[in-house]
Amino acid sequence: MRVYLPSTLNGLARILDDRELGPVPLTAYAVTPALREWYASADLEELEYAAMSDAAKASLRLLADDPEAPSRRVVIAAEIPDKAVTFAVGDLVDADDRAVVRISEPVPFGRIVSGHIDDAEAEPDVRAARAAIEAADAGDDDARFTVDGAAGHDLMWYATQELRHLFP
Repeated sequence: MRVYLPSTLNGLARILDDRELGPVPLTAYAVTPALREWYASADLEELEYAAMSDAAKASLRLLADDPEAPSRRVVIAAEIPDKAVTFAVGDLVDADDRAVVRISEPVPFGRIVSGHIDDAEAEPDVRAARAAIEAADAGDDDARFTVDGAAGHDLMWYATQELRHLFP
C-alpha cells in the first residue's frame, strides 16, 4: 500500500542517517475505504493527492513542535506491506482523519519511493501556517485561511537518490 508520512527537513535528515523511519507506530495517510467513500467521484490519482495533502498538513503540526526545523513541509511516500497498515473503520473515522493509517513496522529506506518538499518560495507561507496550525485545528477561521495559504504551494517531487542533495 502506498502511504504518505509527514516529516520535516530535520526528520528527513534523521531518516537518511538511520536508513529507516521509526519508531512505531507511525501515523501516515493513504487511500482508505473512508477516503474513497467520502470522495467517491475521484480517481486513484485524486485520492492519493488528497491523502498526500493531509500528510502535508500534518507536517505543519510537526513543524510547530520543532522550532529549529526549516519552514518547509516534507512528505515521504513509501510502499508498505498491507499487513503493517491499520486504519479506522465506520464510526471511528473522524471527518478530518479519513486518510489516517497506522504503520506497525519501521519503514526501511528501501521502501521509500519519493520525497515531496516545499521549495524556498513557500517558506513565508509555511512559517505563518506553522504558527497558526493549532488555532486552525481549534476552529479559528482566520488561522484556517493562513494554513490554506501554505496548502496553495505544491510540494516538489524528489527521487530517493536526490534526497541527500537537499542538505549541504
